Amino acid sequence: MPTKNISIQVIDRLTALLGVLARNRDPVSLKVLAADTGLHPSTAFRILASAVENGLVAREGPHYRLGIRLLQLGSRVASHQDLRREARPFMESLRNQIGETVNLTVREGDEVVYLERALPERMMRVEQRIGSRAPLHVTAVGKLMLGEGGEVACREYAQRTGLPGYTRYSFTDTDQLAQHVLSCVRAGFAYDDEEAEAGVGCIGVLIHDDAGQIVAGLSISAPIERRRDEWVPLLQDTARRLTRQLTGGQQHPLDHPGVR
Repeated sequence: MPTKNISIQVIDRLTALLGVLARNRDPVSLKVLAADTGLHPSTAFRILASAVENGLVAREGPHYRLGIRLLQLGSRVASHQDLRREARPFMESLRNQIGETVNLTVREGDEVVYLERALPERMMRVEQRIGSRAPLHVTAVGKLMLGEGGEVACREYAQRTGLPGYTRYSFTDTDQLAQHVLSCVRAGFAYDDEEAEAGVGCIGVLIHDDAGQIVAGLSISAPIERRRDEWVPLLQDTARRLTRQLTGGQQHPLDHPGVR
């Protein structure tokens, strides 16, 4: 418990220091930072030194300013917010057509992160919490992201993660996973057949930018007994229209934008 309190205190102090730096257009001295935050200069110095190592703060001689990593992180937040805003109407329209949950996800490392969702007005539904994560190999969108990296990338992922199984349907064999994800890419969509959670089935497609790079994934989640194959073209069409919206109407390099 004491260790937890100390950790939280350090975060509070770092936040205070960053706040002072953000309020000043010019680099700030340690003396000013300590005075404005009420921290002892030695304490402020130690926290700032760690922040410099992590790119959150930059040091210019005896002065400090905000680091480039904050800009990079802020850009990612802004881009995710823009993506959520643009995708939301498309997701709601698809949700209204099929009466099931529609998810927007992005890749972060070896996981997908749920950015947005459109929930149906029914009691029995699949509901993923915004901000929750799942391994690539057990989600429909994640398998497509793996497949687009090619067989080598898929095998490297398997070696890094060990392919843990979450249900009896999860892919835990590298050869089987590689063959499966490459076939999903050729088909232009992927299923999750209770691989992440028993009783839940998903369909996923990818969203690309005008250079063909993966931007996000769009998926439908439903109880496995309610999932329908006829949702695939509806999901693919939604992905194409969202791609055109995000790229300003430009065509994807392939014949079918947003779907491979």
